[in-house]
Amino acid sequence: MANLRALLKNRKLLAGAGLVALLVLVAVWPEAVPVDLAPVERGPLQVTVDDEGETRVRDRYVVSAPVAGRLQRVELEPGDPVEHGGVVARLLPAPPALLDSRTQAEAKASVEAARAALGRTRAERERAEAGRDRARSDLERARSLAASGIVSRETLDMRDTDARAAEEALRAAEFAVGTAEQELERARAVLLQSTGGTGGRAIELRSPVDGVVLKRLRWSEAVVPTGEPLLELGDPRRLEIVSDLLSADAVKVRPGQTVLIEQWGGEGTLQGRLRRVEPSGFMKISALGVEEQRVNVIVDFEDPAEAWTALGDAYRVEIRVVVYEAADVLKVPTSSLFRRGGEWAAFAVADGRARLRTVQVGRRNGLEAEIVSGLAAGDRVVVHPSDTLGDGGRVVPRTTS
Repeated sequence: MANLRALLKNRKLLAGAGLVALLVLVAVWPEAVPVDLAPVERGPLQVTVDDEGETRVRDRYVVSAPVAGRLQRVELEPGDPVEHGGVVARLLPAPPALLDSRTQAEAKASVEAARAALGRTRAERERAEAGRDRARSDLERARSLAASGIVSRETLDMRDTDARAAEEALRAAEFAVGTAEQELERARAVLLQSTGGTGGRAIELRSPVDGVVLKRLRWSEAVVPTGEPLLELGDPRRLEIVSDLLSADAVKVRPGQTVLIEQWGGEGTLQGRLRRVEPSGFMKISALGVEEQRVNVIVDFEDPAEAWTALGDAYRVEIRVVVYEAADVLKVPTSSLFRRGGEWAAFAVADGRARLRTVQVGRRNGLEAEIVSGLAAGDRVVVHPSDTLGDGGRVVPRTTS
């Protein structure tokens, strides 16, 4: 009987000790960590270089006073249309000074030189027109051959680039002709003033281009010196975008790449094409006072002018230069990746536990990253893993209320 009582007593002690041990185990047992999960999936990936940009009229003309004199009041206001050859301002030359024959001869020589320069620019314009026509013909031929599979896509792109360059060369030649015409008018005005041939009449300053008044630098009647800027003219339908990229980003872009134009004030995203990466950089002080090396890049609009007609000169936009684009890659959110030693890693969730995976990352942008190895489609990874999460840790998907 005594042995039975002792056995029962030992059993009670053992049961009590087991209960205490169970309570201690439950108390120290790690709880499952709530986490956010994202799937590893295949899909499109686009990598861009993003920055702010500013629109500007591609070709600007400054109408200045060819000679010293009294400027009559300028009636034109910013935004008013002007035509090529139309009068934009009038200037009453100052009384002619007593000039010797040598100075008058120099003025006549300047007129002849300006006339010769005008002839040269007109010849260059004709040559640019011939080059444009030839480039268009080559492009059409390349398109026909590409449709038949005779030439490659790269060859077609080269012909398209040549055609665009020829168009730009023609426009540049046309603007050079307008500038040369203005220089000739200026030389003639100087000659008239030196010989007293104005007869007290005002000199009419004419527009070298069809467009609008961008800026009115002088408007009240006043005496102005030779070369004083009076008006700034340009064609607002010929806009481009200039953006200063960090030099580390500028090396990633090249002419011909697609550009997405966003945050411009209108609906949708505009399409553009990177035309030029300038060869020289410059230093710029950021808003935080940090010295940065910047490089200007020039972007042309691909959409018709009707799509961005609300934009004007010096408007702010945001550009995204597409440096890589793929239709089907294995990808994860970049917020699921972290550095572990010198490698990339992520936590994949299986059977309620986080498993540490070393991964090889390919291209990435601010939101998504390409996975080359280490994960498979259908896996789930932890987004924004905390420092307390370790390999094999218990996790539960976070619930949203």
